[in-house]
Amino acid sequence: MAVNNKERDYGPAGTGGAGLPAPEGAEITRRLHEVTRRLGEVQEAIGRVIVGQQEVVHQVLIALLAGGHVLLEGIPGLGKTVLVRTIGQVTGLTFRRIQFTPDLMPADITGTMVFEERGSGGPFRFVPGPIFANIVLADEINRATPKTQSALLEAMQERTVTVGGTSYPLPNPFFVLATQNPLEMEGTYPLPEAQLDRFLFKVNVPYPTAEELAVIAARTTGAVEPPVPALLEPHELLEWLGLVRHVVVVEDIMNYAVRLVLATQPENPHAPERVRRYVRYGSSPRGLQALILGARAEALRDGRPQVVYRDVQRVAPAALRHRLILGFEAAAEGVTADDLVVEILATVPAIS
Repeated sequence: MAVNNKERDYGPAGTGGAGLPAPEGAEITRRLHEVTRRLGEVQEAIGRVIVGQQEVVHQVLIALLAGGHVLLEGIPGLGKTVLVRTIGQVTGLTFRRIQFTPDLMPADITGTMVFEERGSGGPFRFVPGPIFANIVLADEINRATPKTQSALLEAMQERTVTVGGTSYPLPNPFFVLATQNPLEMEGTYPLPEAQLDRFLFKVNVPYPTAEELAVIAARTTGAVEPPVPALLEPHELLEWLGLVRHVVVVEDIMNYAVRLVLATQPENPHAPERVRRYVRYGSSPRGLQALILGARAEALRDGRPQVVYRDVQRVAPAALRHRLILGFEAAAEGVTADDLVVEILATVPAIS
C-alpha cells in the first residue's frame, strides 16, 4: 500500500497511538501550542543572560523536557555554570550547586548521619546533602575522584540516596546538570562509563563568535545585570514530563532509531567501516532510550503530537556522542565520537 508523505512522517492519519488523542483534537492541539509558547518564553529569558549558544540552550531544555540529566563540556569561562544557574532561576525549581574538587567526599554530596544528644528521638539523624534539590549543578564534575563521582550513580538512576541502610527519595523532578572541562586539561579525571551512560545528553559548548564576545563584554562589565524572571511553576514542568511520554513514535521511526544504535556497535556487520575500526564499545540500550525520549521532546517543543525522522536525527549527536568508547587508534588519528555519529547518520537509511 502506498504511504503518503504525511503518513511516512507521522504514521496513519487520524491515529493518536500511545494513549494520545488524535492530532486533530482541539484539546491536544491547544496543549501542544501552549507548551511551545511557554518554552519559547523560557528560551528567550535565558537568552537575556546567555549570549549566543542558542543550540546549547535548546538541547538542555529538550533534555529537561525529556526528564534526563545533561553533561556540558567546554573549556573554562564559556558560561556553563551561568547557564545552569539561569535555567534554575527561570524554571522556578529549587537549585543547589556542588563544586567538585579532588578532596570532595561522597558524604559531602549525599548527606550524612549525625549523632544526636539524648532525648532527641534517636542516636542518629540524617542531614541531607546538597543533592536534595530539583536541579543540581555538579560543577566541574571531572575534577573529583572517581569514588566521589560514583556517589551520583544511584541518585541519577533511581532518584534516591541510600545512607546508613535507609533510602531517601529525591525531589521530583530531579535533574543533574554537570559541567566538565576537556580531559586533556590539568587536574581532570575521566568519568566512569557507567556514570557517562546515565546522562541523557552530552552537549558541547562552543567558543563564542567575535560579535558574541563583544556583547558578552558589554553585558558582563556594565553596571546593571539583566534580570532573570521565574517563568514556570514546578507543576507545569511535571505536566510536560508526562505529556512527552504520550508523543507518538510509529514503528518505522522506532526501527530507524534502533538501526542507529546498532550501527554504533563495532561487531555489527552493518556498522560503518570507521566504527568497526575506531570504536571499542558502542551505545548501550540507554542510548536508544535517549534517542526516543529526546525525539519525543523535540516534537513536543515544536507543537507536534508525533515524532518525525528529523527529530531523531537532531538529538542523535547529543544522545550518542558520550556512549561511543573509542580506542587508542581513534585518538592517534584525531577521530572523534562526533565524526562517527555524523557518519552513522549519513549511512543508516531512514527507510529500511
